[in-house]
Amino acid sequence: MPKADDLRKEFPIFTERKNLVYLDSASTTQKPQTVIDTISSYYSNYNANVHRALYQIGEKATDQYEQVREKVKKFLNVPNSHEVIFTRSSTESINLVAYSWGNSNINKEKGVLVSEMEHHSNLVPWQLTANRTKSFINHIPLLEDGTLDLSSIDDNMNNIGLVALVHQSNVFGTINPILKIVNLAKSKGIITLIDGAQAAPHFPVDLSDVDCDFYVFSGHKMVGPTGVGVLVGRKSLLEEMDPFLGGGEMINKVTLNSSTWNDVPWKFEAGTPNIAQVIGLGAAIDFLNDIGLNKVQEHEEKLLQYGLESLSTIDGIILYGSPKNRGAVIPFNVKDIHPHDLAKFLDTDNICIRAGHHCAQPIMNKLGISASARASFYLYNNTDDIDRLIESIKKTLNIFA
Repeated sequence: MPKADDLRKEFPIFTERKNLVYLDSASTTQKPQTVIDTISSYYSNYNANVHRALYQIGEKATDQYEQVREKVKKFLNVPNSHEVIFTRSSTESINLVAYSWGNSNINKEKGVLVSEMEHHSNLVPWQLTANRTKSFINHIPLLEDGTLDLSSIDDNMNNIGLVALVHQSNVFGTINPILKIVNLAKSKGIITLIDGAQAAPHFPVDLSDVDCDFYVFSGHKMVGPTGVGVLVGRKSLLEEMDPFLGGGEMINKVTLNSSTWNDVPWKFEAGTPNIAQVIGLGAAIDFLNDIGLNKVQEHEEKLLQYGLESLSTIDGIILYGSPKNRGAVIPFNVKDIHPHDLAKFLDTDNICIRAGHHCAQPIMNKLGISASARASFYLYNNTDDIDRLIESIKKTLNIFA
């Protein structure tokens, strides 16, 4: 992997803002010039709607758009490119499954199992589904160290129709043993959905190995554009599911009184899709493939250890969770300083961290706090960024002393 300093040159924001320390990649990542140029090239050179145009630039737009489906297939080792559906986000992908699969399969006898670690996007949709279907939700407990209590996982799956689980926590960075959980669910005939928004950008994911029924991720968390997400679904299930939205590309034939649907995946891509964003996602995948996700993971592991050791030297620091298998995410607080105040003071030194409940209020409730600070690292960060974070926290402590 190129050095972080060399990689930073690929990201124009770090050229424009030379003193920027960006430690909020778990929220969204910065974009390399190649992604920005790819999106601009679409709008400048072959802007047209996809799939039905019979002219040259429309055919090119369609070809570039559909090529990204193949790139996602190879990126995650998906068995069939027709199992790749483009959405606006991981959130929309989960809502699609919750509505189109959940409405027909979740009921009073078959509920949903989630964990207490979930992002709201993998909790609220299932609450809505349970309300619609008069069903119920069970929860895998969260332990103090930021890992899941799997001691009763077998019992947790009683009377469950679907297990929805985060791959890597956006709060603790915990990488969950999804292979173990998916295999157990499969042995019981339970459908599985894995939220990979925090995993797919950071380490290799092989869906042929994981073999879950649904997997979701977002472009903007992996150096791609906002406004594009992906749902990977088992084709046999997708074919049985009702459409999520109606109109546009998702139809086959329409009369005044009835309609039939297009084949999968287009059945779930109603209206004009986010063409530029999908093509930009393809450029992001190319960028990550050129670096290698194994190397990204190694780089992040070094930053994580350096960050934990450095933060531990600060008087009054509170670190939350200590999972052994984790990504480069560190939630923390500083005694007597509200995380929102800390984030604002760090911003005066051009340091960006996240402060709040991180769309995971049940975790905050479990920890007995309303909010925390969070530093998250990615391929463009280095140890100098962490040194500046530590220096700025200490400076803030002196102000509040």
